[in-house]
Order: sequence, then C-alpha cells, then structure tokens
Amino acid sequence: MIWDAVWLSLRLSALTTLILLALGMPLAWWLATTRSRLRPLVEAVTALPLVLPPTVLGFYLLLLMSPDAPLGAFWLRATGDTLTFNFAGLVVASCLYSLPFAVQPLQTAFVAVGPGILQAAATLGAAPFDAFRSVALPMARRGVLTAAVLSFAHTMGEFGVVLMVGGNIPGRTRVISVEIYSAVETLDYRTAHILSAGLLVSSLLVLLVVYGWNRGRWRV
Repeated sequence: MIWDAVWLSLRLSALTTLILLALGMPLAWWLATTRSRLRPLVEAVTALPLVLPPTVLGFYLLLLMSPDAPLGAFWLRATGDTLTFNFAGLVVASCLYSLPFAVQPLQTAFVAVGPGILQAAATLGAAPFDAFRSVALPMARRGVLTAAVLSFAHTMGEFGVVLMVGGNIPGRTRVISVEIYSAVETLDYRTAHILSAGLLVSSLLVLLVVYGWNRGRWRV
C-alpha cells in the first residue's frame, strides 16, 4: 500500500510538472514582456495559491468539479466518471496549487534575458517564436529547470488540496501526504516515519539543487 501511494504521487507530480511547463511558459513569457494594465491582476491571481489556505482552494475546486457544476458535468458526460475523487481531479487541483512555483521562476528567468537580445535576433531576421525558441529559452534554462524541480517537489508534498478534491481512496487518490495522515490516524508511526523521512530528504535535496543552480555552482 505504501508503494501504491508513492507511485501515485510520482505519477501526479510528473504529469503536473509537464502540464505546468507547457502552460506556465507562455504565461510567464507574457508576464515578463507585456505592458498591459492587466499584468498586476494576472500576477496576483497566479500567486494566489502561495497565500491562500489549501483547504479554501480545495473547497472551491470541489464545488467547481462536482457533477452538479458545469465543469464536473461536462467531464462526467465526456468520460463517464466524476472529476472529484479521481486522479484527473488531482491533476487539475495540483496544477492550480503549484502554478506559482512554475510561473515565477520562469518569469524571473525571462525578465533576465532582456529585450535587447531579442531585438538583435529580430534584426537578423528571426521570427518572434524562433527568437524565443533559439535565444530566450536556452538563456532561461536555469529558470526552466528550477520551475520543473519546484513544481515536482511541491506537488509531491501536497495535502490539503488533494484531500479535499480526491479524498482518501487507496490506489486512486491516496498520495504520500494522505498516506502519512492515515498512518498517524491508525498509530502506524513506522509507516509515517518512513514516508515523512523520504519527503524530508527529497525536499532538502531539491533545495540544494535549486540553490546550487541559481548560484552558478553547477553548470546546467
């Protein structure tokens, strides 16, 4: 049962990270380059999960994804299964909860690139997308790797949001954090120690890697 929770958490974290990189990269690029008056609002909404209690976000997601809500009803008609208390619901919730951990490092990295290099690429005939792909993205690689690592690690440790949206269903929605909670409830401290120590060590390693990259001690 422990390995079921570990495998489920790894799957959830990997899929969430891939989705966040795909969606967060254009959003971060827009935030880094736009002069729109909507930028502060978009930045605030993106960063909201950093200060919003996970249970609050989980509660509203639970209502949004319920079969009675438009999104939940659409998913039920399309797949024949509910979005709540399901792995798909965990992915949606995790993407929203971990969004700032992907967008903010990417935005910082894109801001550091600066407009001058892109303007130089444009004068050489590079289209905007080509300039982004061949110039901005390689120069922002540390930010991309930081965003990926932080998104993965943050998703691995989620509790409040996934418990509200997914519940505690073994093999389906019981991730590592929920497994720890269940182990403590049943006084199975051995399991709780093993899983908690694993998350503690992995979190420390993640921070070491991120700080090492950002300080330039390791080449990327």
